[in-house]
Amino acid sequence: MNAQPASLITPPEGYEQWFIELKTRIHNSQQRASLSVNRELISLYWQIGQDILTRQAEQGWGAKVIDRLSHDLKTAFPEMKGFSRANLMYMRAFAEAWPDGQIVQQPVGQLPWGHNLVLLSKLKTIESKLEDKI
Repeated sequence: MNAQPASLITPPEGYEQWFIELKTRIHNSQQRASLSVNRELISLYWQIGQDILTRQAEQGWGAKVIDRLSHDLKTAFPEMKGFSRANLMYMRAFAEAWPDGQIVQQPVGQLPWGHNLVLLSKLKTIESKLEDKI
């Protein structure tokens, strides 16, 4: 049997417009999913940073605990990236810069992690960081 490839079959009336609309819905869904993942990641990073700050303040942990935490997280989650010592320090700085957890529900929580790091490094005061977000 010599069946025609699907790409050579003449589509029925209305198919092409429907296909365009379907592609748009798929792209929109992918974007929403990506934003949702980003919000969760930013929230997780803030929580980890807050935990580090709290434990260092309450229990007197030093910076060496971050080295250990980095190693242990990388071992526990080898498929994940983002648990380097430097990134854990950024998480700590992120939570310190925005101590109110509600900030991660604001536009800052919608920015990719790399953009938040740029803001952390470029802006000197919390007020200027917050003004830039609004």
